[in-house]
Amino acid sequence: MTPVITTNELSGPRGRWIRLRMGVLCGFLALGLGLVLSAGWDLMIAHGGQWRELAERQRQRRLNVQPKRGSVYDRNGTALAVSIEVPSVSMDSVEMLRDVPPPRVPFVARDAANRIAAALGLDPITVERKILQKRRFVWLKRRIGASEVEAIRLLSSGNGDPNQRLLGLNVEGESHRYYPRRELAGSLLGFVAPDGRGKDGLELALDPELQGHPDQLAGLRDRTGRLLFADAVEDDAALAGHDVALTIDQAIQFVAERELAMTIQTFEAKDGAVVALDPKTGEILAMASFPSYNPNDYETSDMQARRVRSVADTFEPGSSMKIFTISAGLATGVITPTQQMYCEKGAMRIDKVTIRDTHPAEWLTIPKILALSSNICAAKIGMEIGSDRLYEYLRRFGFGQPTGIPVTGESTGTLRPRGRGWVEIETAAASFGQGITVTALQLALATAAIANGGELMEPTLIKRVNAATGELIREAAPTLRRRVIPRLVASQVTELMVGVTEGEGTGTEATIAGYRVAGKTATAQKADPRTGRYSDDKFVASFVGFVPANNPAVLVAVVVDEPMVDHAGGVVAAPVFRRVAQMVLEHNGMTPPSTRRVSMAELASRPDPANVAYEVIRKSQGEHQQVQESVVRGKIGAGFVRVPDMIGWPMREVLHQVSDLGLSPQVRGTGLLSKQDPAPGQALEKGAALSLQFEPPS
Repeated sequence: MTPVITTNELSGPRGRWIRLRMGVLCGFLALGLGLVLSAGWDLMIAHGGQWRELAERQRQRRLNVQPKRGSVYDRNGTALAVSIEVPSVSMDSVEMLRDVPPPRVPFVARDAANRIAAALGLDPITVERKILQKRRFVWLKRRIGASEVEAIRLLSSGNGDPNQRLLGLNVEGESHRYYPRRELAGSLLGFVAPDGRGKDGLELALDPELQGHPDQLAGLRDRTGRLLFADAVEDDAALAGHDVALTIDQAIQFVAERELAMTIQTFEAKDGAVVALDPKTGEILAMASFPSYNPNDYETSDMQARRVRSVADTFEPGSSMKIFTISAGLATGVITPTQQMYCEKGAMRIDKVTIRDTHPAEWLTIPKILALSSNICAAKIGMEIGSDRLYEYLRRFGFGQPTGIPVTGESTGTLRPRGRGWVEIETAAASFGQGITVTALQLALATAAIANGGELMEPTLIKRVNAATGELIREAAPTLRRRVIPRLVASQVTELMVGVTEGEGTGTEATIAGYRVAGKTATAQKADPRTGRYSDDKFVASFVGFVPANNPAVLVAVVVDEPMVDHAGGVVAAPVFRRVAQMVLEHNGMTPPSTRRVSMAELASRPDPANVAYEVIRKSQGEHQQVQESVVRGKIGAGFVRVPDMIGWPMREVLHQVSDLGLSPQVRGTGLLSKQDPAPGQALEKGAALSLQFEPPS
């Protein structure tokens, strides 16, 4: 039985002891409660703000959201660079090794590494090292294929066996820059590194606009660090980068790259560049470089292949500079279009230096000086202009200064300031393109000023910039930089340049049937840095020109460095101009004035014994008898030829046609054929004379 304490016992000594113990116990309980209340006050009231902030930091996770990078298009909306989502595999090794006893960690890590490496084709030792580092996040492999994604999912699920599951493996979408046209304009576009930053070319120059606006999102995570919830992005398009439309036309760019590559391989050249632009607006239609590379595989590319050679590489322009020297001479009144100059029979000495001509002559007119590319006469014109005025005109044409297009690595070329004093030989050398250096784009823009009536335009490479929401950010418009020469002088120089591509000119390989082509060839010796002299076997072949001469639709500059099989600009570079310019004309739907489209019926009615329309119409319309009678009436005897209608043709094409017919041409004037005698359609005996009258186009 339980002892019972009576009232008498509580009043005695024993009672006092019990009361004392109860009082002490209550005191300790009160003290403990006070400490708890004090700690609670300190935790929740006195320092509550700090602890709440720490708790939020531990509970929440800040996610850096990389917006979608803007796309790059050509002038017609064809994608040149786009960003796509590709799967990548990351690993949380802390979660993978959770609840694994320390003695078994090395064995579990090795087994997991072998299985992961087999699924992703990785080195097992490297994967094992990453697992043992016990990090919350580490990339295992980026940009994996569909089969690898499926293999990782099987590892995460254990393929139905819970004991074989590998925790901590995550397949995440990652932005990847993709160039659907591969090598097309590769050096111009550049590439994007895995961190999403542009590293070269336009990707680097336009990185602030293409990259977009990075943002952070708040999320919750559990004790293992796994993300449970994250705020949604209010507007993906508002964060995305801008879309950029270039003035480049991918069709023209393709032809320019193809023709340049074929020429460099044919003539065993070192490298080269082609620039095609609209001289009226300054819009760049193509910028080709060789060698180039595929930005999708930039890791394996050569650094030299990444150069935008049309703006990064400089060269001595050689004879191309003569068109600007003659322009300055005409503008200053030093020379007139009809005068003759003495050419010293091919050799002239200045300051102990002998200047020579490839085609020695005694007297030449200004058109012949340019057509035959006389160094001596160009030097005389330059010295007559004077070093100060010549320097000023070269600067006004844009030499020695950047063009301003948004491309990395642009060179300004070399045009030594006149303040340092040009001696006589320097002035003479600069007149025919030695002692100064230019880029292909500078040469193209300066020539475009002549094609454009004497006005130098701002070059345009970015046609339009749009926000991801579709809003127009900015759009380029043709901008005049300055007037360089009077319009009359520009017209005169254009006619002189037409003479380069006709008759005895050095640029006849640039001729396009049905069009008048204005151009200039150049074959410049390269300076040897070892000897300080010009090399005897290393040259830069170039050609710059525009077509049609009287109303230019396109201007093309071609530069080929160190061709070995042949080094003449008219042989190496001029054919590239012809093929690229002809493609542009056809691409724009232009038809030569001398090739007017006619119906098949009209063709069949012409009295031509070789009328190919005869059989076509006979089979398609059954008008055999009528057409046959028409052709029979037009028969001519043996040894005779019928004079074709060549009105409007350029001189080169007319002379070729007349030569093929076996007739003897009698030529008067220059330009396009305006009159022929006998008239078209008449029969002439082979060897007979055919009078041809040419006139410049009105």
